[in-house]
Amino acid sequence: MPKKAVSVTLDAANVLWLKGRARMSGGNVSDALDKLITQARTGAKAVGPWPSVVGMVDLGDDPDLLKADAAVKEWFAEYLAKPFEVNEDRPATGRPVTAKKPRG
Repeated sequence: MPKKAVSVTLDAANVLWLKGRARMSGGNVSDALDKLITQARTGAKAVGPWPSVVGMVDLGDDPDLLKADAAVKEWFAEYLAKPFEVNEDRPATGRPVTAKKPRG
C-alpha cells in the first residue's frame, strides 16, 4: 500500500517513547508510528519491543525502596568496574582499532 506524508503533533513524552520504540525495532519514527497505527486499526497483537516495563522489576523485600539508592549505586559501581571494548576506524587506513579500557 502506498504511503502518504502527514504532519502530527504529539506530546513530548510520546515523541520520546516513539523514538525509543523506533530505535529498538531498527526503523525510524515514521515506520514505528505506521506499525503502531496498523496494529491498533487491525487489532493485531504488538510484535517487537515491549510496550511496557510493568512487571519487569522485582522489588523483592524492599517494596518501599528504602534500600534502592544503595542498590543502584552498587550496580553502577559493578558496571563501571567491568572492562569494555572500543572499536574505531583509523582515518588513514580504515582498519579497525581495538582497545580495552577500564570504565570509570
